[in-house]
Amino acid sequence: MYKITEVCTPTKVDKNSNLKLFSVFQMMNDCDDMWLDSEPAAKHCFITEHRAQLLASRQVEVVRIPKLKEKLSVETSVFDCKELYGFRNDVIRDEKGEPCYISWSMGAFIDMETGKLKKLPENVINSLKYDEKLPMEYKERRIHLPKKAMTALAPVAVTRNDIDYNQHMNNSHYIRIALEQLPEQFSPKSIRIEYKIPAKLGDTLTPNIVEEDAIYYMTLVSEKGICAIMEFA
Repeated sequence: MYKITEVCTPTKVDKNSNLKLFSVFQMMNDCDDMWLDSEPAAKHCFITEHRAQLLASRQVEVVRIPKLKEKLSVETSVFDCKELYGFRNDVIRDEKGEPCYISWSMGAFIDMETGKLKKLPENVINSLKYDEKLPMEYKERRIHLPKKAMTALAPVAVTRNDIDYNQHMNNSHYIRIALEQLPEQFSPKSIRIEYKIPAKLGDTLTPNIVEEDAIYYMTLVSEKGICAIMEFA
């Protein structure tokens, strides 16, 4: 398990002093990336062989929304790893150690030079520190959209500030864009996102949305196809 500390600073909260869901995804992504520093064999493999683990899906369950100036800890732990995919939990806790957000995610191991899947060596898989799978409701990784027609909304351009060091739009910005399309008073308790095609600088993303049984489904679609599918319940 790898842990970092955070604070609900003014830039991380909304107009009601509640921690933004966008900030939650940023915190988890940061902790996931920094985790690599605690795994020498994996870090050496990723650097020397030009690899990366790209997020394929994430589910987040909201337990409690922290407020401005609350001190938090963000923890990430690996509970399983295959040759092509790794599985982890993330949890954000308050000062009392109580969970505010619990997540599980799947990442794919990629060759950064070809953009294709590449198996992680067995010695690296065996070197990783594993933790017990956290108790939560593990929903299906793939999101099945309703058969109802979706409504296309105004396109959104991918800007320079959206791009991270992997040269594509950072995972958290898909959530940022999606949240702007949801009703302002809607506060999701469960979020799932399935990443498909990485959005890059210069792409234009068209949000498509549909509501069914008080659950909002959304896709972000570029000229290359569906970049992400999301579910907000």
